[in-house]
Amino acid sequence: MGLKEDSLKYHSEGRPGKTEVVTTKPCRTAKELALAYTPGVAAPVLEIAERPEDVYRYTNRGNLVAVVTNGTAILGLGNRGALASKPVMEGKGVLFKRFADIDVFDIEINTMDPDKIIETVKLLEPSFGGVNLEDIKAPECFYIENELKKTCKIPIFHDDQHGTAIIAGAGLKNALEIINKKIEEVHVVFSGSGAAGISCARFFVSLGVKKENLIMCDSRGVIYKGRKEGMNPQKEEFARNTNLRTLKEALKNADVFMGVSTKDLVTPEMLRSMNRDPVVFAMANPDPEITYELATETRKDVIMATGRSDYPNQINNVLGFPFIFRGALDVRAQQITENMKIAASYALAELAKQPVPEVVKKAYEGRSFSFGRNYIVPKPFDPRVIEWEACAVAKAACDEGIALQPITDWDAYRNKLRKRMQKYWE
Repeated sequence: MGLKEDSLKYHSEGRPGKTEVVTTKPCRTAKELALAYTPGVAAPVLEIAERPEDVYRYTNRGNLVAVVTNGTAILGLGNRGALASKPVMEGKGVLFKRFADIDVFDIEINTMDPDKIIETVKLLEPSFGGVNLEDIKAPECFYIENELKKTCKIPIFHDDQHGTAIIAGAGLKNALEIINKKIEEVHVVFSGSGAAGISCARFFVSLGVKKENLIMCDSRGVIYKGRKEGMNPQKEEFARNTNLRTLKEALKNADVFMGVSTKDLVTPEMLRSMNRDPVVFAMANPDPEITYELATETRKDVIMATGRSDYPNQINNVLGFPFIFRGALDVRAQQITENMKIAASYALAELAKQPVPEVVKKAYEGRSFSFGRNYIVPKPFDPRVIEWEACAVAKAACDEGIALQPITDWDAYRNKLRKRMQKYWE
């Protein structure tokens, strides 16, 4: 049976879909029914009406995230609409629960109007502890996230932007360490200027890449100062004063290629023109800008990463969003800041340098992993990720003063995370 048939069977067999709502309190007797609903439920209602912060004490708001989309940029499938996006959003809920024990309601909004999405999320804010925006096309996604962050008092996070950037940032940091290059000296070329491309470029600059050393390309070629076609404010941010016009020209003597575009754009000739020890993140899914086999055949010194699980160095967003939200929710952070994202990226980079436990090897059919060219980011099935990353994010929020419930005993918090996730690893 092929992948398509396996997937359709997986999604349809038994109870359709991938998620369900499960109660956390018993409701087996008349008394328990009276406590769960009327008349007993009036007591927490009145408490919350008097002290709004008590919503975190009496309801699930503190562990509930909305995954919101309009289906205009579904994975690599493009605009398939809100209804067709639901399997992906349910899948996101599975990952939140499996990797960070966070509950999710997926919300598919049937509109192309960004202002209606903004208004809907604003109106739903009382229900949730955080909002994960997903699969919303650029440039609308930038506007939606920015406007929501201005008015909402809970974390708003567009994973297509920041998730990819955080994981790729960790991989870049480690790759450059392995090949002994300084981040402020490397020349970086981007292919793709959508949500992921723009956010990764911004994040790389936050990590230390000099903006003047970064060239961004889109389907029309190099984004340069004075170009008129296909421009928007986000692209203008990375427009360069340069005579380079094509991806081929841009890659000559480059140190890093970051692809978030489409398959087969990078040829062996282009890869050979790059500097020593080229770092190639070919992230187009399922088919990268240059295949792993072709890249490693062409350059023995390449450090190669893709978005695929069947090759080394998978840049996988599941290493980011569950743990970032876990840390943010646990300290009741009012937003997810640049410092919190950098803390997450650094934590992942550092974890990749640690000895890999047996449980990880078992999850990957006995394969061994150690820090190096073929292991620059941790594996998603490493149970230590939540402890390292959620703690780093929570601590950054506390240090910035945006945590309404700051943590003081970090050892106790780490132990709490281990106990919370133990059932998922047994």
